Amino acid sequence: MSPAGPPTPPLRDRADACPGALQTHSAADGELARVRVPGGLLRADQVRVLAAAAVELGDGALELTSRGNVQLRGLRPGSAGELGDRLAAAGLLPSDSHETARNLLGSVLSGRAGGLLDARPWIRGFDAGLCADPSLAALPGRFLATFDDGRGDVAALGGDVGLFALSPGTVALTLAGADSGLRAGPADAVALALAATRAFLAERAGQGGTAWRLVELAEGLARVTARVAGMQVEAPADPRVEVPAEPLVRPIGAVPQDDGRTALAAVVPLGRLTAAHLLLLADLAAEVQLTPWRGVVVPDLADGSAADLLVEAGLVLDTDSPWTRVTACAGLPGCAKSLADVRADATAAVMVGSLPAGGARQHWAGCERRCGRPGGAVVDVVATGSGYRIDAPTA
Repeated sequence: MSPAGPPTPPLRDRADACPGALQTHSAADGELARVRVPGGLLRADQVRVLAAAAVELGDGALELTSRGNVQLRGLRPGSAGELGDRLAAAGLLPSDSHETARNLLGSVLSGRAGGLLDARPWIRGFDAGLCADPSLAALPGRFLATFDDGRGDVAALGGDVGLFALSPGTVALTLAGADSGLRAGPADAVALALAATRAFLAERAGQGGTAWRLVELAEGLARVTARVAGMQVEAPADPRVEVPAEPLVRPIGAVPQDDGRTALAAVVPLGRLTAAHLLLLADLAAEVQLTPWRGVVVPDLADGSAADLLVEAGLVLDTDSPWTRVTACAGLPGCAKSLADVRADATAAVMVGSLPAGGARQHWAGCERRCGRPGGAVVDVVATGSGYRIDAPTA
């Protein structure tokens, strides 16, 4: 169901300081770097590079984000340069100037199982086009592009600009998670998405240049659509369609691929992958995919027998596990603003079966900022300094 009215844009009185691989953030446990992983797709050699960097430069683990990216915590001061060199050598940092803008989500298992088409070429093409355009380095670090092959998983995540396959031959341009009405064929879709990205930047500049997201612009959907329609872009308009409000699929467990092979989709408890996890993943497959739900997919396996290895390592492939419904911010000791060690408390609640709200989908947060909160209907478990307050989702 569509909202009753447009959202009230937040007042942005400071510049976007979203961390990157080179622009790190100082946290209580050291420097924090965020590495963008377009489409969540990582080759095995890149996984090994990240594992080595986590051990040798950070706290030994990677955090998964809700945009399919990874974070390294506990980095020693001054290590950003060395991290950048390692990432660049592995192909994970194609542009120093664009790195914080490369937030690109793609349908999970696209080109391998389900979907109307393969969205991976869109991701590669958009990323290359983004990095090749100097003007797009001005995109805020909160910018998000989504590439949905028609299954309705990432189109629901409210990307500023997105592509959503309506059929094998027709693609909708989405803006702020809604259909713009503009259409393209699969081969022309990336050009349309890049045009919309430039239109977003132009409209953002016209409205003062402080908005972090397209939804924060006054009449953003209409104005950016009009800018795109006025460009020299072949984009016929059709009646708008409803974009899914919630992801229609979140794969967990063994997934049969279209080519007869098997993919294993695992939830990573609290989104934390240790170096041992990473090396196991790199040994199992030539490529893995990180998901927007802080999980990981191991594709192209002969069968599902590797599931036992993943479970033994602490990953979750059971759809009934409470870990499929629990997320948390960093909390203490990593975040100085946190009022509790939320990860330890959430883990204890899972272990003893005492999750609040009847075990409903929930996010544990160390303060009112509720960092890392996933979208959709989520119960908030908020630390207050004298316990936790349970906030049910609003209707």
